[in-house]
Amino acid sequence: MIPWERLDAVKLDDGPELRLMRRGAEFSIMLGSNELMNSRLSGSEEALAELAAERLEGRSQPRMLIGGLGMGFTLRAALKALGKDARITVAELVPSVVEWARGPMAPVFDGCLDDRRASLYAGDVGALIGGEAAAWDAIVLDVDNGPEGLTRTGNDALYTAQGLASAYRALKSGGVFSVWSSAPDPAFTRRLKQAGFAVAEVPTRARAKKRGATHMIWVATRPG
Repeated sequence: MIPWERLDAVKLDDGPELRLMRRGAEFSIMLGSNELMNSRLSGSEEALAELAAERLEGRSQPRMLIGGLGMGFTLRAALKALGKDARITVAELVPSVVEWARGPMAPVFDGCLDDRRASLYAGDVGALIGGEAAAWDAIVLDVDNGPEGLTRTGNDALYTAQGLASAYRALKSGGVFSVWSSAPDPAFTRRLKQAGFAVAEVPTRARAKKRGATHMIWVATRPG
């Protein structure tokens, strides 16, 4: 078997080391002992964008905010699902992740960062969520392994009652707030409902063709 090779690593300000690993044509991003993502497992990350895009059908010039660049699976799915008039902003806090996307993982990204509909924001997605009111048709989050700050403790604020209120305010009427998780979290579901969202919990397989581990996607809609 081909051994794993460490290509690069970066120490996060308030967390463990983030590492890019490669084994043949397979890539893995590790946080400490946790694998955050793997290039062979894209099904649920793609579904995250697809489920949000389904609810934007018929909207003119939809604006989507994606929290977390990762391996680009969510961005690529959003570009495929949305029309030519869409605008997608991807917020990525860690510069090394962008460097990996344009460097060793370029084949995985397949040019999606060069699509004219996509733009990168180098910073905290929370800053964009807390900005202009009614700015987004969809906010899609895949920045942790669930609704808690795994990659950085500052992300905890995204999933609190106050954070969910900010997301609600940032969405247009009928807008969608979609969150990826490695597992269910009933308490988070309750907080979404308490914030005023209509909530659907969608179990989704990690691999395409309904294979692999089951992940959870919350699709929360702002009524209107």
